[in-house]
Amino acid sequence: MTLGADRVSWRRGGALVVDEITLAPQAGDLVGLLGPNGSGKSSLLRLLHAVSRPDSGIVTLDGDDIGTLGRRTVARRIAAVSQHAETDTDITVYDVVRLGRTPHRSLWGGSTHADEHAILEALERVELSEKADRLWRSLSGGERQRAHIARALAQEPRELLLDEPTNHLDIRHQLDLLHLVSQLEVTSIVAIHDLNLAAMFCDTVVVLKQGRAVAAGTPADVLTPALIKDVYEVDADVARDRSGRMSITFAIPTRFRATGAG
Repeated sequence: MTLGADRVSWRRGGALVVDEITLAPQAGDLVGLLGPNGSGKSSLLRLLHAVSRPDSGIVTLDGDDIGTLGRRTVARRIAAVSQHAETDTDITVYDVVRLGRTPHRSLWGGSTHADEHAILEALERVELSEKADRLWRSLSGGERQRAHIARALAQEPRELLLDEPTNHLDIRHQLDLLHLVSQLEVTSIVAIHDLNLAAMFCDTVVVLKQGRAVAAGTPADVLTPALIKDVYEVDADVARDRSGRMSITFAIPTRFRATGAG
């Protein structure tokens, strides 16, 4: 058992942003949440992290209503990286990552050998070991994103929620990050825009449109030209090489094509 949702709905500011979505990932899967801006991906992640509570339906963690569990219990199980993760105080990269150990500390605080090991391993995984002593505000946008990923990894979660984790990352680090997440022995739910990255790394995808789940399954089954046209309003070609790897290319919208010289 793992993290899941059963027919959850949620209104935010009077608008229905999550509309009866059911999510039942297999333990250890990497699930991609796809859909255009405003489709409900970030809102669904908030419900799954118990930051907000659904108006109807239920989010469960190992079969228990997540709303009945203490914050410390949830924090020990679920780590999240938001789309606009920031740190107000200009602390070192090491201390940013160290925040991930907070749910595991005793009432008397203090770091343990386990804390130190988790922090150093997380820094190494995102290739920030050599910048552990750098101040947060001296980092580039991509380095800050990687530091927050490291903080989540240091938490040693069983479920990982990532909202647009490849933002600010160059192509190499996008591939490195998603490969890392795909190899973790955790259930990961990732909101992502890039359909090709989703096809490369996700075990399953759930496509959202206006708050509703309109398709779910393997990338090969779900990411069809018809689905992409319906959800994203663009024309796309979907090809597969001999190994079965998918490649999605998009046509330039007609409204942007040259009309010819006058």
